[in-house]
Amino acid sequence: MELTVEARDAKKSSKTLRNKGSIPAVVYGRSEEASPIAINRKEFEKVFKAAGESQVISLTGLGVAKDVLIKAVDVDAVSGFPIHADFYAIQKGQTVTVSVPFEFEGVSEAVKSKGGILTKVMHELELECEPKDLPPSIRVDISSLVELDSQILVKDLVLPPSAKISAEPDDVVALISVAEEEPVEVAAPADLGAIGISEERGKKEEEGEGESAAPAAESKE
Repeated sequence: MELTVEARDAKKSSKTLRNKGSIPAVVYGRSEEASPIAINRKEFEKVFKAAGESQVISLTGLGVAKDVLIKAVDVDAVSGFPIHADFYAIQKGQTVTVSVPFEFEGVSEAVKSKGGILTKVMHELELECEPKDLPPSIRVDISSLVELDSQILVKDLVLPPSAKISAEPDDVVALISVAEEEPVEVAAPADLGAIGISEERGKKEEEGEGESAAPAAESKE
């Protein structure tokens, strides 16, 4: 992927640049001083959507093409448009460390036929490798998840030959889980014997109250 840029005067207003459909940016590297540049916003959006921050792109328009990674992008909080970008220039022979996203593909038989739930434990993997080997994404084939206890581990992934990773080989990338059924509370059956005793006790109490009230009435006369 290529992106055409042009040198810019850092003293000039960034607002004026944006009003013309471009955004300010800067390119720098391990042994390269930061250089202010300008990019057409729409062209940058196309490249950024395709490359993200994990794909090497070539900056042209500065005399010598530079292999770079998009290091950071500032976005307007209201419009959502990019308003500034940082590019990291890669030297020849230099390795880069980038978090590469996973691309899950295929159909899991455990999900399709056995009621399992696909759980994505990891969504990206940090790689250190040569720029030429850097993939835009890492494919994860979930068709290997056949049983309800199936897992995909880091060691099962297909990675570039020059890649070094910090994750452990047995770290889980994705697995099948089973939904736990919530226990249903069943109301205990009513104790009819207890109800009968309670009613009988109530009647006796009422009769007792009647008997105690009669003498009180006689003494009043």
